[in-house]
Amino acid sequence: MTIMHLVRPTAFWLWALWMLFVVPIDDCDAKAVATEMNVDGASSLPEESHKKHKDDEKEAEDDPGIPFLHFLAHDTTMTCTADEHARPFNNQIRGVNLGGWMVLEPWITPSIFYQFLNGGENTTAFDMYTFCQVLGPDKANEQLRRHWDRWVTKDIVRQLAESEAVNSLRLPLGDFQFVPYGPYATGCVDGGLEYVDQLLDWAYEYGLTVLLDIHTMKDSQNGFDNSGQAMGFAWTSSLNSEFGGLTTFQHWPIRTANWIGTFNPQTAQYDNINQGNIQHALDVIQAVVDRYAGHPAVLGLEPLNEPWQYTPIDVLKRFYWDGYLIVKKTAPYWKYIMHDSFRLDTSVWGGFMDGCPERALDTHIYQAWRDPDSRVGFYSDACAQKARLADMEQAFGPVIVGEWSLATDNCAMWLNGFNDNLPGFPRLPCKYEPCRTSYLAPEQPGTPLDNSKPLQGPFGTGLSGPIFGLCPNTRDWLKESSGDPFTGRDWITAPPKAPKQLDDTDDVMRNLALKKLDAFSGIGHGFFFWNFRTDLYEPQWSYMEALDRGWIPRGNLKDEKVNTACSREESSVYYKCVLKRGQVDKAVRSALAYALNVENKTNLPESQEMLNLTGQALHEAAEQFLGDFFDDNRHNGATCDFGGVAMLIRRNETLSDRSSSAYYYNDDEYFQVVQGGPSLWILVVAGMATALVGALMGFVGAMRSNQGFNRRVRESRIFRPLTQSSNNLIRSSLALPDLQYEEILKV
Repeated sequence: MTIMHLVRPTAFWLWALWMLFVVPIDDCDAKAVATEMNVDGASSLPEESHKKHKDDEKEAEDDPGIPFLHFLAHDTTMTCTADEHARPFNNQIRGVNLGGWMVLEPWITPSIFYQFLNGGENTTAFDMYTFCQVLGPDKANEQLRRHWDRWVTKDIVRQLAESEAVNSLRLPLGDFQFVPYGPYATGCVDGGLEYVDQLLDWAYEYGLTVLLDIHTMKDSQNGFDNSGQAMGFAWTSSLNSEFGGLTTFQHWPIRTANWIGTFNPQTAQYDNINQGNIQHALDVIQAVVDRYAGHPAVLGLEPLNEPWQYTPIDVLKRFYWDGYLIVKKTAPYWKYIMHDSFRLDTSVWGGFMDGCPERALDTHIYQAWRDPDSRVGFYSDACAQKARLADMEQAFGPVIVGEWSLATDNCAMWLNGFNDNLPGFPRLPCKYEPCRTSYLAPEQPGTPLDNSKPLQGPFGTGLSGPIFGLCPNTRDWLKESSGDPFTGRDWITAPPKAPKQLDDTDDVMRNLALKKLDAFSGIGHGFFFWNFRTDLYEPQWSYMEALDRGWIPRGNLKDEKVNTACSREESSVYYKCVLKRGQVDKAVRSALAYALNVENKTNLPESQEMLNLTGQALHEAAEQFLGDFFDDNRHNGATCDFGGVAMLIRRNETLSDRSSSAYYYNDDEYFQVVQGGPSLWILVVAGMATALVGALMGFVGAMRSNQGFNRRVRESRIFRPLTQSSNNLIRSSLALPDLQYEEILKV
């Protein structure tokens, strides 16, 4: 028997399978199937998410919306419609934080906390709350005014503006400055807001914007000292005699945060929600807006800094939404930037406040708490953040890295709390250098430090503090002695201070800074470095000193070295700016007009022709032009926003393939097909089809050539519906004998 004897019967069986399985699928809603597939063919949203999306759409239809100046807010779904794109987020933020000014943090300005060394239980301050509590309102206010005078000055604002590396400032503020409580209610922080008023005027004078950041909250949103009050704190010297008279305390093993409710450390959940504290936070937002809504330097508001990861997400989202409505009633053009609660997760934030103008997500990305690694490990980690930001930009919208630094270790003195440290930190021995002269000396109590004194109490669970006039500081990076200089780990086992001829810190920090600048500014909506300066000499945490060391390039808003810094780490990643589907012509035309104006092309005949297009023709032309505009200008500060009508997508490819790749998108939800190569699911289907054809050919061939096999199949109960069929095509293709009279009667 030749192969040709199998072609006709096998073709018959393939036709039968096609009619049985494939044709019914064609009758389904193929479009609905496609819209649930992402680039890799996997479901882009779980079934529950699609159901919720449809439910939200129905609720939004039932909710006519609260009318605001430029949009409608739907309270039931916490979404918005009818956005007029009044203030597009078309330019990236390149900013610094003014940390340690209005909200004291011991590690940023240790000089003001030196006075508490060797203190007792009632005479030691660890944060802003205990600073006012221990010193009392008069003495605390006197010291704070001296601090406010010297920590942020007009000359510093000028230097930042003239560096051509900064266009915005993030200003941490205390909730207690607007709605005082506890030790703040008796005058401790009086006069602070007048300094804030002055800072806004300076920023406006030098062309900088200011993001007002509510950094603290009553009863603490995270338990850190940066929340204004370190929670979960206990003095242990009075409870245990083994310390031999030492004054000791513990904080990290029992950390808690009670702003949003009563935290249960056994379950890592909240037993109840404190509606009074939430209302306090909303009152603070209202007070901030009432005071600063009309100031031209204000970029917007961050309603709460770093609520910790145990915060109930539904409660937090409702708080964010309620705060947003407060802001938009009085300050309709402010940006509203929400911290991600240490959960940069598309499943958490994707779709939240969808359609709402001027809202953005803030995430904080540090490497100081990572395990020791090679330089290339830190480089790769820095560049990998670009993909995470791009994913969130696609799922949520504008994302800002509100805090980051160049630190690769935990050595900065008091980084984890006054005279304390996280258990197990720092991971490596730290370098000790002479403590710098205080910016507050000589009037400030506790300064200058007494260089004759050893490490002083009170002592936490970890050690960190000045010893004989020396302060712990960041380790040096060492030139590698052998092997690949990038992947080597000699610096981990070497002494913390490198000999001058082997010190490679400048080179490592310069490369790391460029890669972070590329990752944070090339795709998202910008960043704020933490911090603008530090009391001790710590350039890894000081933007101004990093500029002076040459680690961060001046004029980096348009520095070509920034644009390509991550090219080695992400050579196979490509990002594209595309139009969101469903946009009205008016919004698309406004986006086009903005981009044409930036490139001085508005009056060209072809530009006017494009602006006069409508419908699909307009959208196709705009997508091409805006995509090219973003590619050409993203490293100069452009965002993929264009008033909210565009979004980022990401896929893997080699850069050389970019020009030959074709894309198309459906009208409901983005998915992408790359022409010129089969995708994984096509290969799987092809493989299964090949196996099926082979099996059919083998079965048909055996039935036609092997009488014993043919007889056993005919005798099998499993194949009886097939072998007793009266269909002539089936019987002839499988070489079945004619049916007997009794068999015909049964059939």
